[in-house]
Amino acid sequence: MPALIDERLDELAASAHLGARARVPITMGIGFIAHFMIGWPAAAAWTAILMACEVWAWFATRPQFLGLPISVGQRLNHLVNISTETTGWVLMGWLLWRTGTPQGALCGVIIWLSIISFAQSFAYQTPMGFIVGGAMPAVVMLVVTLFPTPWRGAPIALVWPTLLMAVVFIAGGASQTIAARRRYAAVQDRLQRSEALYRLLADNVTDVIALSGVDGARRYISPSIEQALGYDVEALMRMPSYTYLYPEDRALVIDTIAALTPADNQRTIDYRVIRKDGAISWAETCFTLAPGAGADGSDEVVSVSRVVNARKAMESELVEARLRAEAAAAAKAEFLANMTHELRTPLNAIIGFSGLLKASPALGGQDMRYAGLINEASANLLDLVNGVLDLSKIDAGAFELDPEPFAPAALAASAAAMVEAQAQAKGLSLRLSSLGADETLLGDGRRIRQVLLNLLSNALKFTGEGGIEVRTVVSGDDEARRLRIEVEDTGVGVPADRLEQVFDRFAQADASVSRRFGGTGLGLAISKRLVELMGGRIGVASAEGQGSTFWFEIELPRAEPAALAMPGEVGTAAPDRPLKLLLVEDVAVNRELVLALLAPFDIEIDTAADGAEALAAVSHAAYDLVLMDVQMPVMDGLTATRRIRAEGLTDAPIIAMTANVLPDQIARCLEAGMNDHLGKPINPAQLLDVIGRWTARGDERTGPIAIDAA
Repeated sequence: MPALIDERLDELAASAHLGARARVPITMGIGFIAHFMIGWPAAAAWTAILMACEVWAWFATRPQFLGLPISVGQRLNHLVNISTETTGWVLMGWLLWRTGTPQGALCGVIIWLSIISFAQSFAYQTPMGFIVGGAMPAVVMLVVTLFPTPWRGAPIALVWPTLLMAVVFIAGGASQTIAARRRYAAVQDRLQRSEALYRLLADNVTDVIALSGVDGARRYISPSIEQALGYDVEALMRMPSYTYLYPEDRALVIDTIAALTPADNQRTIDYRVIRKDGAISWAETCFTLAPGAGADGSDEVVSVSRVVNARKAMESELVEARLRAEAAAAAKAEFLANMTHELRTPLNAIIGFSGLLKASPALGGQDMRYAGLINEASANLLDLVNGVLDLSKIDAGAFELDPEPFAPAALAASAAAMVEAQAQAKGLSLRLSSLGADETLLGDGRRIRQVLLNLLSNALKFTGEGGIEVRTVVSGDDEARRLRIEVEDTGVGVPADRLEQVFDRFAQADASVSRRFGGTGLGLAISKRLVELMGGRIGVASAEGQGSTFWFEIELPRAEPAALAMPGEVGTAAPDRPLKLLLVEDVAVNRELVLALLAPFDIEIDTAADGAEALAAVSHAAYDLVLMDVQMPVMDGLTATRRIRAEGLTDAPIIAMTANVLPDQIARCLEAGMNDHLGKPINPAQLLDVIGRWTARGDERTGPIAIDAA
């Protein structure tokens, strides 16, 4: 029996409790009308019984109306109450039917039809209510009409089928209602399970899920808020909107929500929140606009938040690490600049004076040999300094390519000519071959020649007998040409297990190589980086004891043939007229070197030991050109140049002659008002070329061309 009592009777009971206000006056009204047809004693007795049932119903349905827990006994009590009340109304219809008057029969049928119509409402709420309050009374009514009546000659046979059709009609509607209710119940059940599942997920994820209006009014927030911020859900729901936001970030959150639109409905931001204990935490929240999701059709905002203190701490550490790295890089660059300056300054004198001694007719025999050895050793040291400088430029991203038209065949011949004397001194043959290399390409020929010279120097170093061959090949289509240069030697070769390391900086084939052949292993590392900067690739094929073939390939566009100057070469013509120069240099030996280098020419030279003396000199004499050092006591060269240009003391070209050769150092020289740059150690040919270009008359003057010793 308890299983047959549908729990949905509670819904029927709650609605019946609300209907008591209407049923009480209706019951009393029907009792008053009925006393005219069935007599007042029967009408009064019926009314008293039905009113007692209403009192019973009020107590039987009140717990369901209040939403209190309901037992099976309480549901059974309500079911008996429904049956009793329905029976009372069926009885009133029968009493009116039995009066034998048309008005009594009509009123009785009206009451029966009313009961039948209520059956459909009962059926929607519960099948048991339909059976007790609708089906059973309908059967009783039909049975009543079959019994003899006091009517004589009345067409009672027409009433019974009419009532039957009404019952069938209501029963059909009731069945449809029950089916619809079942479908609705199934949908509701699925929705409830789905909602329970989503609520289970929302309540148990570590992220904080919240639903609020666009005005910030909270609708829901997941329990994970307690772990995230220390607030319990109920306390947070009572707090005013945005209370726990960090004051400086509150506007960011409000503006982000206000900026959400159906077209741009999702945004993620980081902001700070204040925990219950007063601590500050970082939160990352994804705000999503849900148009029309509110109960009244208003827009809602779904937010998913998480505490990101660990990520923020890591980001802070990364920023600090970047700042430390930048500071270290700046310190490295400053150290490199200082070291290159300090190394180049004495090398300037060593290379310059050893070169003069080597060419001096006053020396001979062993003394000339000693001077040559000094010059060669200092040149090797300069190569090392230049190599370290080149690597630092590349690592710092400050290395710039300078594409110009060049002829690959001529470039290879020029590079080979520079090492020809060394090859002859070792008894090695040096051969050149080319294929399609006479055309003109557009590229940084100076750097390409630097790579080729590095490969040639490497081949000369490790080849004791035999020879070296340079092969230059240009191939490809009309637009993109592939330049491939190979340097093949008959030297010691490279072991197979060391081939991958030969292009690493400071790496050589084995630990004994530097002792046997010398060198640092920088040349190949620089060559690899240069080729890669030009978009090419470099490699080696070698067999130990049989020699090596180093090669590199670069894709270059074709260029129109023009008057080509060999990359890196400068003219050595003497000045074509008498000149007056001001040499500003704080190191006495460097002043003496420049005076010695320019002594053979018709050049009058005044000297100054610092920038202040230079200002005084240009104020009292006219000069064709000023050679200006940069790092000097009293007043440095940059400050002196700015003063000269600002005060208009001279419009003569000012050439930076300094050991500061890093790109940013050269740029600072030009920004200060200098016209060109000449790096130390001074190359005599480059010195004459700079003087010649900047003192040429009229249209013959060219520049600037920044020249260093690399």
